[in-house]
Amino acid sequence: MKLKALAFLGLRRRPLRTAALVIIATVLSAAAFGGQILVRSLQRGLESLEQRLGADIIVLPEGAESKVDLQNLLLQGTPGYFYMDKSVMSGLSKINGVEKLSAQYFLVSANAECCTVQVQIIGFDEESDFTVKPWLKEAYSGALKENEIIVGAGLSTRVGHTLSLYGVECRAVGKLEKTGTGLDTAVYATNETVKGLIKASAKQGIAVLSKQSPEDVVSSVYIKAADSADIDELTAEINKELDGVQAVRTKSMMTGTAEKLKVFSKSVTALTASVWGLAAVIMLSSFYLYANERKKEFAVLRAIGFSRRQLGGLVLKQSLITSGAGGAAGVLLTALVILPFVRLIEQKAALPLLLPGWFSTLLYGAAAAVTVLLTGSLSAALSAYKLSRIDTGKILREGC
Repeated sequence: MKLKALAFLGLRRRPLRTAALVIIATVLSAAAFGGQILVRSLQRGLESLEQRLGADIIVLPEGAESKVDLQNLLLQGTPGYFYMDKSVMSGLSKINGVEKLSAQYFLVSANAECCTVQVQIIGFDEESDFTVKPWLKEAYSGALKENEIIVGAGLSTRVGHTLSLYGVECRAVGKLEKTGTGLDTAVYATNETVKGLIKASAKQGIAVLSKQSPEDVVSSVYIKAADSADIDELTAEINKELDGVQAVRTKSMMTGTAEKLKVFSKSVTALTASVWGLAAVIMLSSFYLYANERKKEFAVLRAIGFSRRQLGGLVLKQSLITSGAGGAAGVLLTALVILPFVRLIEQKAALPLLLPGWFSTLLYGAAAAVTVLLTGSLSAALSAYKLSRIDTGKILREGC
């Protein structure tokens, strides 16, 4: 009988132990693959936010934080809006250390035909913007015209189709790549388009402004500091010199998210390591006990002519079968759990999640499966060594 067939036969004769070994390998694989995917997704999500923030300082209306969660609005696209007098722009331009500044408008759609959630509308200045345009160019290289929009990856609106916002038909000319944040459900347009939408909302009885005209307000001002400027000192000076505004250093806004990411990553890593260590010990112990139970069987095989090397190969083949099956099952089950529910995980963790590309994901899965195979092979090697030391004659005489 060939060793391969004998290996399968041995596993079939002990279905419960075989199933237990496959389950252990599945847990090992799931822990390794799932832990790596989650940690890497969190890292990529934070990197995506940092790339899209682009400014050193953001100036907002004083009290804006009481209306919405600023960090969620500006970093994750949580729907919200607020306004301040446009004259703040001239005041900011006079402060030493301000190299560039650009205003944005925020507006929330009352409803949108594309989705079941409110859509955050972000308006930017085509001429002065230095935060949004660099990465919007990835989706559309032209200059946005009035009522033209670029939509986030999470919206169903396709390029060339229109989206009705406050009764205004806005044509999508570009669609962004997925960021793993709430910005995936945002809409980007020029400030002129957003001003028009604010006027349209008023006609529909939804007044986002009380007495002011859209021409006289802005929602936020993004500032690029001069190279020689101390950003903390510049932030403090803006808050001191200008009334009714709140200047926030963007790095400080990222600190909370970065700290949460650090804690979450450490927790995932610790949990993965604990599960991995426990499962590896169980696998080693299982193969060791397995070898003890099969001493008589292996003694008989030795007596009929099998060499120690052949017996070691038999144990290794059985290990590869169980570890391979469990490793593949762990990767598949983890993919089925994490990939479809990544948005829910992001919401519960309150952190941005941006999954790696398919090629990287496949590499992580392959690495997890190979690691499980190596662990199983080590377990098999220890078992094979124990079996190679048995006294065949003694075991057969004792009937052990």
